[in-house]
Amino acid sequence: MNLGEKISYWCLSAEKDWRVTGHLFEKDDYSYALFFGHLTLEKILKALYVQVNGGNPPRSHRLVYLAEKNNLELTDEQIELLEIVTDFNLEARYPDEKFLFYKRCTKKFTKQYLDQIEEMKTWLLQKVQS
Repeated sequence: MNLGEKISYWCLSAEKDWRVTGHLFEKDDYSYALFFGHLTLEKILKALYVQVNGGNPPRSHRLVYLAEKNNLELTDEQIELLEIVTDFNLEARYPDEKFLFYKRCTKKFTKQYLDQIEEMKTWLLQKVQS
């Protein structure tokens, strides 16, 4: 696979995950909607990594780390969002014994973060396409 094909692979995979995010939200499966929101940003950051650095992206789920590897200049708010969204990945995959994350994932909470994830997604895709 050449670099263009790798970038396309990551972007297409991210877009499919974003569609799943919407389906999960519609079905009131909020914690997994946030999990797939994380996957969306992770894959776009990996597409950007291929574009900026060539080769294969790091095998990491940590969004701030991936952003740093891409030399992105992030605002404090963007860094905070990426850290929070990374936590969604961990909390959905490894719930505590009381399932506190699932309880926190109300419709309002989830919608608020999905809107922010979508804004970040759009911003990152502009970087990939430029």
